[in-house]
Amino acid sequence: MTVTALRDRLIGLLEPLAGQLGFELVDVEANAGRGSGFVRVYIDHPGGVGVDDCERVSREVSALLDVEDPMPGPFTLEVSSPGFDRVLRTPEHFARFRGERVKVELLAPRDGRRRYTGQLVAVTERGIELEVDAAAVTVDFAAIDRARLAPLE
Repeated sequence: MTVTALRDRLIGLLEPLAGQLGFELVDVEANAGRGSGFVRVYIDHPGGVGVDDCERVSREVSALLDVEDPMPGPFTLEVSSPGFDRVLRTPEHFARFRGERVKVELLAPRDGRRRYTGQLVAVTERGIELEVDAAAVTVDFAAIDRARLAPLE
């Protein structure tokens, strides 16, 4: 199973569980290494996420993963808040952070460029519009490989 397929499978399993527990599943990172596999789950909540929240979600995720067994071999589970450079994965994530500074990496280069950092100006059904170096850049959701908030450096 590819890393992308594993991530998609884990998101499909964990997103409903996070919602039932009152949290938003922001992202999942996973690697099925020999003896060193890991699953990192990032959750959020309007009031913020504390250590007790992470422990509670970790117990529930662990139980679900024990039953579903999507990871080949042993792995370490980590649950945490998304942090300042949180991943933007869904159209709803982008809409919530309109007006913020974001980093976007494309699946394929456009005019020789794969990475854009700028202000998220608009979100449509098809994609986003960024202001990068005083120029408008539109990107379809399907063209985005990764996106995250980009706090000022």
